[in-house]
Amino acid sequence: MELEVFSGRANPELAKGIVNYLNIELSSVQQREFSDGELFVKILDDVRGGDIFVVQPTIPPAENLMELLLMIDALSRSSAERITAVIPYYGYGRQDKKDEPRVPISAKLVANLLVEAGADRILTLDLHSQQIAGYFDVPVDHLFAAPVTIQHMQSIGIQEEDSVIVSPDVGRVGVARAIAKRINTHVPIAIIDKRRPAPNQAEVVHIIGDVRDKVAVIIDDIVDTAGTLVGAAGAIMEAGAKSVYAYITHPVLSGDALSKIESSLLTKLMVTDSIQLGDKKSDKIEVISIAGLFGEAILRIHENRSISSLFV
Repeated sequence: MELEVFSGRANPELAKGIVNYLNIELSSVQQREFSDGELFVKILDDVRGGDIFVVQPTIPPAENLMELLLMIDALSRSSAERITAVIPYYGYGRQDKKDEPRVPISAKLVANLLVEAGADRILTLDLHSQQIAGYFDVPVDHLFAAPVTIQHMQSIGIQEEDSVIVSPDVGRVGVARAIAKRINTHVPIAIIDKRRPAPNQAEVVHIIGDVRDKVAVIIDDIVDTAGTLVGAAGAIMEAGAKSVYAYITHPVLSGDALSKIESSLLTKLMVTDSIQLGDKKSDKIEVISIAGLFGEAILRIHENRSISSLFV
């Protein structure tokens, strides 16, 4: 099967980085809207019998998800042998359970839509909860940003002996512990005890662990309104930390998140390019590319080789 990579319009720069890693050209697709906003896609290259990868984060607006579904359907109807949806950011992943009456499990619905459209495999990064991988009836390769995070931490000289890895909640403790172990088995972790009175609102109540005189490194999957992150950074500094860095995989950055970050006590916020920042730029924000991580995963999937070494 010939390897081909297509890109939707949500993050073409990441797709270009991936094909540069693979040393191939980005395959051609036409995308446009009718006057009423209805989407239209047309695959311009021959894909019959091909091993096809479609790169498209499903960041809002919902048109990005719809565009991915249409591309998968078009590829399926064009006799592609295998279609892998490469979803750097899996939108609707925060709605992964029915935690109150009369609400949808949106993460499951999106999984059903992708499979029904014709996706044979899913390649994604840092799902909000690992249970989402089980919502699919096709194989899911769930990558983690930990390798690029650790490499970057080492490159900027965050020292093992005076650092502490901070989990923003109990749910991310496993990730924080894994990263701390990879840096040095003696690096401690701390946990933010917070309350969430409403969606997109969080109140830092307590810090579990010692951060005094240490370089604190917050590890999380999503920064949206940045309220939790900024509050955590302030609480950590009040507890005596020397500085606070944050490594967040998916920079949603909605509302006034940018201004909150710029006026916060954060020393630096590192994010990946799973989501295209566009004009959301700040001197406090640095982007770390995951193109190589995805490129290597795509190559191994294409060659039917194990990618388990990329999971951590």
